[in-house]
Amino acid sequence: MKIVIPGGTGQVGTILNRALSAAGHEVVVLTRRPAHEREVEWDGRTWGPWAEEIDGSDVVINLAGRSVSCRYTPANLRAMMDSRVHSTEIVGEAIAAAARPPGVWLQMSTATVYAHRFDAPNDEETGVIGGSEPDVPDYWSYSVEIARAWERAQEVADTPHTRKVALRSAMVMSPDPGGVFDVLLRLARLGLGGPVAGGGQYVSWIHDRDFVRAVEFLIERDDLRGPVNLAAPRPLPQRAFMRDLRSARGIPVGLPATRAMAELGAFALRTDTELLLKSRRVVPGRLLAEGFDFAYADWPEAAGDLVRRRRGDRDRAGAEGALVSGSS
Repeated sequence: MKIVIPGGTGQVGTILNRALSAAGHEVVVLTRRPAHEREVEWDGRTWGPWAEEIDGSDVVINLAGRSVSCRYTPANLRAMMDSRVHSTEIVGEAIAAAARPPGVWLQMSTATVYAHRFDAPNDEETGVIGGSEPDVPDYWSYSVEIARAWERAQEVADTPHTRKVALRSAMVMSPDPGGVFDVLLRLARLGLGGPVAGGGQYVSWIHDRDFVRAVEFLIERDDLRGPVNLAAPRPLPQRAFMRDLRSARGIPVGLPATRAMAELGAFALRTDTELLLKSRRVVPGRLLAEGFDFAYADWPEAAGDLVRRRRGDRDRAGAEGALVSGSS
């Protein structure tokens, strides 16, 4: 298959590109700064020659949007909104104009669309959409509105010959440097992997290999459309999540942090406390109902695999460095 991935140079795009290319598919990445073979320039806003890649493709997986790993200033929140909505609109226009439109359009979304809650899990059918929760920061509501506008841009696109799926993804955990797992592991190694603000808020996540398998599943199942939660079936409180991560890495202690300390830490990391404090209790109702089998349904096993792969990558990098040094 020919698979086009707008915005495919980030962590999730790299994971998909690597796996789908290894499976024998032709993968084309649309990016602002093409640097490798099969990368094509686009700006995520305007029409261009990149649209020719979509015409005749089999699958489009749109991942474009400004990273959420930043301070949630008004300017950054607006950039998140605009980059997601505009890129989705222009992808929809390219699909609508194609002489041979793709069979399926998978559109990245986010589990952040669901409410901050502790009482029950959010699936696609009964989950509570956020935005009106009491006692949460005002900008959390704007994050939900970004997610809703993102999905709405796909919904209204006039693409009658292309099946549309919105990927309400939890945090994708992979051993790649710079990803969310890498950041959490670094915090744990620094002794900062304890409960944050009590640690009762739920963490939803998905192992990178299950993420890829879920995407492949959704491509193959031509009867599935609309929002689909991409999350492991058993989210867990943050205190247990970090405890299991520390255990997998052999770190006995993680210092707890108050809300104020989390604010300072998030400021130092140039990110925002919503990523730490919002309770994302999201479950994959539709995937489970359709028979998808998670290879990593539980966090302790997933964390163990990710730590082993992270160590293996470092060992290989060290060995390669030694070979280069020895041959010079």
